[in-house]
Amino acid sequence: MRFLARSVTVTQLPEAMQMKQGRHLLRELKSCMNNDRPCMVLDCSKLRQIDGVTLHVLLCCLEEAMKRNGDVILAAVTASARDNLDLARVDRLFEIYDTETEAVDSVFQPHRGPMP
Repeated sequence: MRFLARSVTVTQLPEAMQMKQGRHLLRELKSCMNNDRPCMVLDCSKLRQIDGVTLHVLLCCLEEAMKRNGDVILAAVTASARDNLDLARVDRLFEIYDTETEAVDSVFQPHRGPMP
């Protein structure tokens, strides 16, 4: 079995995101996606709730990664933020792991899937 080398970019999301912050973060993340099959782990441990701006940024990141056959993985998502993802019906679009370490390690596992 052959494994392709992949790089993983880990980014800490802020506690709350304003539109200007979201645009800046998205530009920053796009610059990390210059390679084929980019993998982004977004550490959500500080993020308390996911509002419309945050949801928009997450979906834009996912769209950009998918254009390059890549992944966006969420780590350390709080219970209230998970509830918001569920209410917006986008929780199934992302792999979600309890810790950043688990999220990063999942990239290198042959059979990975979303956590229940």
